[in-house]
Amino acid sequence: MKQEPLIRFEDLHLAFGDNPVYEGLSLTVYRGQTLAVIGGSGCGKSVLLKCLIGLLYPNRGRVFYEDIEVSQLPEQKLRSIRKDIAMVFQSAALFDSLSVGENLAYPLREHMPHLSEKEMSARVAQTLELVNLPGIERMQPAELSGGMRKRVGLARAIMTSPKVILWDEPTTGLDPISTRIIDELIISMKKHLGCTSIVVTHDMNSVFRVADSIAMLAHRKIVASGSVEQMRRSTNPDVCAFFGAGENR
Repeated sequence: MKQEPLIRFEDLHLAFGDNPVYEGLSLTVYRGQTLAVIGGSGCGKSVLLKCLIGLLYPNRGRVFYEDIEVSQLPEQKLRSIRKDIAMVFQSAALFDSLSVGENLAYPLREHMPHLSEKEMSARVAQTLELVNLPGIERMQPAELSGGMRKRVGLARAIMTSPKVILWDEPTTGLDPISTRIIDELIISMKKHLGCTSIVVTHDMNSVFRVADSIAMLAHRKIVASGSVEQMRRSTNPDVCAFFGAGENR
């Protein structure tokens, strides 16, 4: 079956001052794919996600979502794109002044104001069930463990039934049990929502559990990409070095 391109990064060039981040980066993400983007710390993996949702703009090159050039859209028109694309931040990025339930209802009030309070509450409860955290609507973020915060961050991200989920270092700082739970949720989201996922990580154990494709970011561009098995057999020196370091940890 022919894969359908959903997201395209074409010849991106981006620098922060005199520090280049990308020099000709190109990458295609296909519909329904779970793509892991790997690479060393500080190489620009998370920046790629921010370019997709319009938090950063490349100096040169183009970013497409469903053939819409995101890199040229004004802020107002990005709102409809962001409804389709949810981001799970490394820190979960919860509002500490709001309860769990209020955090989850926030994107509904932003994007679906036509829903009644009863409908919103039902949707919040249903989504907490989906991430295996039923009945915690009244808890405050400060009362949650790191793993629970990540799951609540995911629950908030999927409140509007996104087509794409962006995972920014989802297992960083978590113990092995919490890491396994997050990995299982990434797999579960694909099964239940049929969504496309981009997982930015350097955790190779997670990569091998959740991804069906991998892209390697090094030297300010994508140096190799392919299925997990293709990347395991890669002779690219950057890929071999990264995979070898991951297996020896």
